[in-house]
Amino acid sequence: MTDQTPGAAQNLDPLVRRVLAANPSAFTYTGTQTYLVGRGEVAVIDPGPDLPEHVEAILAAIRADRLTAILCTHTHRDHSPATRALQAATGAPIIGCAPLTLSDNGPRADASFDDDYAPDRVLEDGEAVSGPGWTLQAVATPGHTSNHLCFALPEAKALFTGDHIMGWSTTVVSPPDGDMAAYMASLEKLMARDDAVYYPAHGEPIDRPQRHSRGLLGHRKQREGQILRLLREGEKPIPDLVAKMYVGVDPRLHPAAGRSVLAHLIDMDNRGLVARDGDAWRIAA
Repeated sequence: MTDQTPGAAQNLDPLVRRVLAANPSAFTYTGTQTYLVGRGEVAVIDPGPDLPEHVEAILAAIRADRLTAILCTHTHRDHSPATRALQAATGAPIIGCAPLTLSDNGPRADASFDDDYAPDRVLEDGEAVSGPGWTLQAVATPGHTSNHLCFALPEAKALFTGDHIMGWSTTVVSPPDGDMAAYMASLEKLMARDDAVYYPAHGEPIDRPQRHSRGLLGHRKQREGQILRLLREGEKPIPDLVAKMYVGVDPRLHPAAGRSVLAHLIDMDNRGLVARDGDAWRIAA
């Protein structure tokens, strides 16, 4: 792990810098990483939570530049709220994912949706913004949230993956908006790309990214297999499944793990593999 001081801009590539927000937690790891792309005219990706010191750190890092685009991968509250302060300070347009207002029903206060997010332009899959020497192309990756986008930087063969793929943990997929089938399809979509590095919003850059994506896909399929094996022993509620599937995992993460287990169960129910009886789940007859 590279030492990171919240608020200090780090160079990762001639076109890429990152600034860490001071919002560490069991769910955000060391905090949300905001990426600065380009020199002279720059874009900011995932400006993060609305922490005045973080906004000031971003502005300090780009003091010699002109901010031309504020991009968001999705609208969880550890990613998008600082868009408003950055826009007020610079006048730059807010561009990227679509707005989404929905009760998350999840265990994370910071993962609820940012109801005040108001983009000036929504990017569809394949659409792009650009500046001198850089291009950021939207790659639709629903699953973690339905409005999630990654951003490709072809000049560096890099992909900014937001929370779709993280550098320290697997991604929580929390219904009703989180969708496991969509998440798996998005992983397969990234496996077909030729990116050389992933820059996640949490955790270190990921080299050999296709191998990493393949591993995540395999991990999800293993989780599905675990669920089926446990349900063959008899019907079980989600907390019982989590207790057996996540042995050794920080108990603070168990509620989030339960959301991903629910996402698996909904997907498997749609495929006719399992069925629900009240609070318990069983193998489909």
